[in-house]
Amino acid sequence: MSDQTVHFKIWRGDAKGGGFRDYSTECTEGMVVLDAVHDVQREQAVDLACRWNCKAGKCGSCSAEINGLPKLMCMARLSELPTEKPITIEPIKAFPIVKDLITDVSWNFEVKKRIKKFKPRPPDAPDGTWRMQQEDIDRVQEFRKCIECFLCQDVCHVLRDHHLHDRFIGPRFLIYAAALEMHPLDVEDRTDELRNAHGIGYCNITKCCTKVCPENIQITDNGIIPLKERVVDKFYDPLGWIWRAWKKKSDRTRKP
Repeated sequence: MSDQTVHFKIWRGDAKGGGFRDYSTECTEGMVVLDAVHDVQREQAVDLACRWNCKAGKCGSCSAEINGLPKLMCMARLSELPTEKPITIEPIKAFPIVKDLITDVSWNFEVKKRIKKFKPRPPDAPDGTWRMQQEDIDRVQEFRKCIECFLCQDVCHVLRDHHLHDRFIGPRFLIYAAALEMHPLDVEDRTDELRNAHGIGYCNITKCCTKVCPENIQITDNGIIPLKERVVDKFYDPLGWIWRAWKKKSDRTRKP
């Protein structure tokens, strides 16, 4: 991308309302959208509100919608965007607007508190530690790459379009639950909450959350679908009912 003037339409406003305003700035090779927003702040709109921190795609702070697609502004290169017409930048839509490009994502942190915490099984080695298989560790390590940018939450139609925040925790926290449920040491059972309080049934596995993840976490295939299978096994599988009833009866008969 050679030096050129690039035109932008940046959403300005607050919870009461707002709209797009036109800006133009000189863009050079290697610039990302966040660079352009900073240029606009510095030269044309010092009161433009924008959240950012690391500028390295690791803090998740600068989430926005660029040309209608949820992205991290610091990872969206201008050379990869069409510049024949203005580039639109607006706040993510699944959460309340605070000002300009900043939204209130505090709901997410409250949701996280409601998920049952890690509960390890007793140590199984003579030295008081645990033994685990590497493949079991690798399975959950992927989920821990999440930077909580909440782009997956933003693109999820249950939250974005239907606003069911009181019934559904969203893909980010289904992945958080999966990291706990699939941990080889964890013995807590979260299937009741996943089915009821966390609303996993609302997810219809469109994989839109996976497509926008900047860490390339396979949210749907490796996290949400296995969780759905656990819920189905417990609540909807007749063979599972028979097995659990037999096991419960067997446990009772073994007790002194």
